[in-house]
Amino acid sequence: MPTPAKKQSFLGGAAILAAAVVIVKLIGAAYKIPLSNILGSAGQTYFDTAYQIYNFLLTFSTAGLPLAISRMTSQAHARGLENEKRRIFSTAIWLFFGLGLVCSVLMFFRADALARFLNNSLAATAVQALAPAVFCVCLLACMRGYTQGQGNMTPTAVSQVLEALLKLGIGLPLAWYVLHIGKTAELSAAGAIVGVTAGTAVSMLFLCAYLVTHRNRKESLDVPSSSGQIIKQILLIGVPITLSNSAMSIINIIDTKIVMGRLQNGLGLSETAAAVLNGQYRIAMNMPNMVASFVYPVTMSLIPFAAAALARKDHAEADRIISSAFRLIAILALPAGVGLSVLSTPIERLMLPMQPEDALAAGPHLQILGIALIFICLMILTNAILQTYGKEKLPIFTVIAGGVVKVVMNYILVGNPDISIHGAPISTLCCYLTICGLNLFFVWKYSPEKPRYTRLFGKPIVASAVMGTAAWAVYGLVARVLSGHSAYGANALATFCGILAGVVVYGVLVITLRILRAEDVKALPKGEKIAKLLRLK
Repeated sequence: MPTPAKKQSFLGGAAILAAAVVIVKLIGAAYKIPLSNILGSAGQTYFDTAYQIYNFLLTFSTAGLPLAISRMTSQAHARGLENEKRRIFSTAIWLFFGLGLVCSVLMFFRADALARFLNNSLAATAVQALAPAVFCVCLLACMRGYTQGQGNMTPTAVSQVLEALLKLGIGLPLAWYVLHIGKTAELSAAGAIVGVTAGTAVSMLFLCAYLVTHRNRKESLDVPSSSGQIIKQILLIGVPITLSNSAMSIINIIDTKIVMGRLQNGLGLSETAAAVLNGQYRIAMNMPNMVASFVYPVTMSLIPFAAAALARKDHAEADRIISSAFRLIAILALPAGVGLSVLSTPIERLMLPMQPEDALAAGPHLQILGIALIFICLMILTNAILQTYGKEKLPIFTVIAGGVVKVVMNYILVGNPDISIHGAPISTLCCYLTICGLNLFFVWKYSPEKPRYTRLFGKPIVASAVMGTAAWAVYGLVARVLSGHSAYGANALATFCGILAGVVVYGVLVITLRILRAEDVKALPKGEKIAKLLRLK
């Protein structure tokens, strides 16, 4: 029976990629948290400035084109057109070679101009250190798209984990060593980024070796399309996706330029002083970004089932799956956001023992960004749902609307001396609140079965509020009891006690209020076994 085999293969591939994402994000956490301790707030700004330029060029050159290659390769693979597959890859690899080379050269030789454009000239060295990574990732994206198009997700998963490990193993020690020998924060940020470049280079070499050793030499009689036709098809599929995915990268670059510019021109700060304030805000963003990244595996697991149900015109099943997705994200995102908000400063002090001043400054930012995390997670989910409904263009406009809110509010708030850098997290919260609100409206509008948001979110909101109160109270009580002991040790123990109390209280409420349902768990891969293990009915 071919259909079940294909479904099993698809689910297996999705599971491999989801597992790789989780591993990569855990490695990323082990990289980002110590890195903030090593670099400090100013170094964090130089690192993030280089990374934003890198992300924009990367998104511009690789966001939609690998998907086009994957789709075209998949179609040729299903029809047994071996020569067509080879022509697609040989044409695409040269296209990506050219794109990567142009972007890398631009980033390396125009690093000063790019850094100055973002009002952060000291980030130029970090930008140059990251330039070769663009070339490597372009080739990586092409090879990953080609292997995924043949239904083989393992090479992509292995290369992603390998890339993350090299970033951790080379970048962190190098950043520490550069500071240890007395060099500046901007050079230390560049050292951390060398690890990123090394990771992409080794990952690219791995995929090259894999393709060479697993090359299909089977002869085929099919006549492949011309290179011109293939390039045209790649661009027709990939360019619209690239434009939609570039919106947030562009907004982030403009956001950084405005924040750094307003701190310097509006408040009269030096570039270094502005970098310190901006870095404290960026440090606070690390935790919400890491937590939000774990939402992607959930959407990867759930949304394909909803798409299949819609294709069968089974609207009731699609509604059940999407409602389960909403409940699962609410159960995860709401307590995480509330927890980060109520324990913001203790968490930052726990995570940044080497930078106590930056930890205290980042705490108030995280208090606001913890709430923003809830809307970031819902944005990720609702974007996926809208794409499932065939409304791929709507998230472009909602992201642009949120970006406009962010840019305008940053210009007004950050330039106000009474608010200063504290305007940045406020504008971030309003940005994602705008996007999430619009997305939720459009999901409601285009869903065949209208979601009942009050029923989906009501109980998790109440449980999260009670959890937050418990965590805050237990932290305060333990901190007072341990007030005469080591400041860091007392804060660490009190924070752990607060988190543990919150987890216990929330777990009890999830069970007593019946927030988690059997169908929510069963929607996940191997959900039947998980539901039985938890004895959900």
